[in-house]
Amino acid sequence: MKISFVFFAVVACLGLAACGSVSRGVTENVVISALPTDAKITTSLGHSCPQSPCTIKVERRAEFTVFAEKPGYKPGKVDVKTKISDGGAAGFAGNILVGGIIGMGVDAATGAALDHYPNPAYVVLDPLDPKDPKTPAFERPVIEPPKKDAPSV
Repeated sequence: MKISFVFFAVVACLGLAACGSVSRGVTENVVISALPTDAKITTSLGHSCPQSPCTIKVERRAEFTVFAEKPGYKPGKVDVKTKISDGGAAGFAGNILVGGIIGMGVDAATGAALDHYPNPAYVVLDPLDPKDPKTPAFERPVIEPPKKDAPSV
Protein backbone atom coordinates (compact mmCIF):
# COMPACT_ATOMS: atom_id res chain seq x y z
CA MET A 1 0.00 0.00 0.00
CA LYS A 2 2.77 2.45 0.94
CA ILE A 3 4.73 1.78 -2.28
CA SER A 4 1.70 2.43 -4.49
CA PHE A 5 1.04 5.76 -2.74
CA VAL A 6 4.64 6.88 -3.34
CA PHE A 7 4.43 5.73 -6.96
CA PHE A 8 1.23 7.71 -7.60
CA ALA A 9 2.65 10.78 -5.83
CA VAL A 10 5.75 10.68 -8.06
CA VAL A 11 3.60 10.24 -11.18
CA ALA A 12 1.40 13.18 -10.16
CA CYS A 13 4.45 15.42 -9.65
CA LEU A 14 5.84 14.42 -13.04
CA GLY A 15 2.51 15.25 -14.61
CA LEU A 16 2.56 18.75 -13.18
CA ALA A 17 6.14 19.30 -14.28
CA ALA A 18 5.47 17.99 -17.76
CA CYS A 19 2.52 20.15 -18.73
CA GLY A 20 3.60 23.51 -20.13
CA SER A 21 0.28 25.13 -19.22
CA VAL A 22 0.89 24.31 -15.56
CA SER A 23 4.67 24.72 -15.32
CA ARG A 24 5.09 27.82 -17.54
CA GLY A 25 1.67 29.44 -17.48
CA VAL A 26 -0.28 30.85 -20.39
CA THR A 27 0.99 34.45 -20.03
CA GLU A 28 4.43 36.01 -20.25
CA ASN A 29 5.90 39.37 -19.26
CA VAL A 30 7.37 41.32 -22.17
CA VAL A 31 9.68 44.25 -21.44
CA ILE A 32 9.44 47.20 -23.83
CA SER A 33 12.10 49.89 -24.05
CA ALA A 34 12.13 53.01 -26.21
CA LEU A 35 14.63 55.74 -26.92
CA PRO A 36 13.98 58.49 -26.06
CA THR A 37 12.72 57.04 -22.78
CA ASP A 38 9.79 59.46 -22.50
CA ALA A 39 8.27 58.31 -25.80
CA LYS A 40 4.66 57.18 -25.52
CA ILE A 41 4.40 53.41 -25.99
CA THR A 42 1.29 51.55 -27.15
CA THR A 43 0.65 48.05 -28.52
CA SER A 44 -1.74 46.57 -31.03
CA LEU A 45 -3.24 44.65 -28.08
CA GLY A 46 -4.34 47.90 -26.38
CA HIS A 47 -1.57 48.28 -23.78
CA SER A 48 -0.02 51.69 -23.18
CA CYS A 49 2.96 52.90 -21.17
CA PRO A 50 3.67 56.54 -20.32
CA GLN A 51 7.44 56.01 -20.58
CA SER A 52 10.16 53.45 -21.10
CA PRO A 53 10.95 50.84 -19.98
CA CYS A 54 7.70 49.13 -19.12
CA THR A 55 6.55 45.56 -18.68
CA ILE A 56 3.29 44.19 -20.05
CA LYS A 57 1.69 40.80 -19.45
CA VAL A 58 0.45 39.10 -22.62
CA GLU A 59 -0.86 35.69 -23.57
CA ARG A 60 1.96 33.46 -24.76
CA ARG A 61 0.22 32.81 -28.09
CA ALA A 62 -0.36 36.53 -28.87
CA GLU A 63 1.79 38.22 -31.48
CA PHE A 64 1.59 42.00 -31.52
CA THR A 65 3.18 45.27 -32.60
CA VAL A 66 4.75 47.86 -30.30
CA PHE A 67 4.41 51.52 -31.35
CA ALA A 68 6.39 54.46 -29.93
CA GLU A 69 5.96 58.14 -30.66
CA LYS A 70 7.20 61.50 -29.44
CA PRO A 71 6.97 65.00 -30.93
CA GLY A 72 10.06 65.80 -32.98
CA TYR A 73 10.67 62.15 -33.86
CA LYS A 74 9.46 59.79 -36.55
CA PRO A 75 7.06 57.17 -35.15
CA GLY A 76 8.66 53.78 -34.61
CA LYS A 77 7.41 50.23 -34.28
CA VAL A 78 8.62 46.69 -33.71
CA ASP A 79 6.76 43.42 -34.27
CA VAL A 80 6.84 40.95 -31.39
CA LYS A 81 6.44 37.36 -32.59
CA THR A 82 6.31 33.97 -30.89
CA LYS A 83 8.53 30.93 -31.12
CA ILE A 84 8.67 27.55 -29.42
CA SER A 85 11.09 27.83 -26.53
CA ASP A 86 13.39 25.15 -25.18
CA GLY A 87 11.46 24.99 -21.90
CA GLY A 88 8.13 24.99 -23.71
CA ALA A 89 9.22 22.19 -26.02
CA ALA A 90 10.28 20.11 -23.01
CA GLY A 91 6.92 20.68 -21.32
CA PHE A 92 5.09 19.85 -24.52
CA ALA A 93 7.15 16.67 -24.95
CA GLY A 94 6.48 15.77 -21.32
CA ASN A 95 2.84 15.40 -22.27
CA ILE A 96 3.80 12.29 -24.23
CA LEU A 97 4.80 10.62 -20.96
CA VAL A 98 2.08 11.88 -18.67
CA GLY A 99 -0.43 14.33 -20.12
CA GLY A 100 -1.20 12.50 -23.32
CA ILE A 101 -3.26 13.95 -26.14
CA ILE A 102 -5.33 16.12 -23.80
CA GLY A 103 -2.25 17.79 -22.28
CA MET A 104 -0.78 18.38 -25.74
CA GLY A 105 -4.04 19.89 -26.93
CA VAL A 106 -4.23 22.21 -23.92
CA ASP A 107 -0.63 23.37 -24.39
CA ALA A 108 -1.16 23.94 -28.11
CA ALA A 109 -4.40 25.87 -27.57
CA THR A 110 -3.00 28.07 -24.81
CA GLY A 111 0.40 28.64 -26.41
CA ALA A 112 2.15 27.44 -23.24
CA ALA A 113 5.16 26.22 -25.27
CA LEU A 114 5.76 29.66 -26.80
CA ASP A 115 7.99 32.60 -25.87
CA HIS A 116 7.94 36.13 -27.30
CA TYR A 117 10.81 37.59 -29.28
CA PRO A 118 12.32 40.03 -29.15
CA ASN A 119 11.97 40.21 -25.40
CA PRO A 120 12.97 42.81 -24.38
CA ALA A 121 11.62 44.72 -27.36
CA TYR A 122 13.42 47.94 -28.31
CA VAL A 123 12.03 50.84 -30.35
CA VAL A 124 14.51 53.57 -31.28
CA LEU A 125 13.00 56.74 -32.71
CA ASP A 126 14.78 58.76 -35.37
CA PRO A 127 14.63 62.58 -35.16
CA LEU A 128 12.64 64.42 -37.83
CA ASP A 129 15.52 66.88 -38.11
CA PRO A 130 18.86 65.19 -37.30
CA LYS A 131 20.53 68.62 -36.96
CA ASP A 132 18.13 69.83 -34.25
CA PRO A 133 19.92 69.56 -30.86
CA LYS A 134 16.53 69.29 -29.09
CA THR A 135 15.93 65.91 -30.72
CA PRO A 136 19.13 63.90 -30.39
CA ALA A 137 19.70 60.72 -32.34
CA PHE A 138 20.23 57.48 -30.41
CA GLU A 139 22.38 54.46 -31.15
CA ARG A 140 20.41 51.33 -31.91
CA PRO A 141 20.97 48.42 -29.51
CA VAL A 142 22.46 45.23 -30.92
CA ILE A 143 19.74 42.58 -30.87
CA GLU A 144 20.46 39.01 -31.79
CA PRO A 145 17.90 37.45 -34.15
CA PRO A 146 16.14 34.27 -33.02
CA LYS A 147 17.91 31.02 -33.73
CA LYS A 148 17.05 29.61 -37.14
CA ASP A 149 16.44 26.15 -35.71
CA ALA A 150 13.55 27.45 -33.58
CA PRO A 151 10.37 27.32 -35.67
CA SER A 152 8.09 30.33 -35.66
CA VAL A 153 4.44 29.66 -34.88
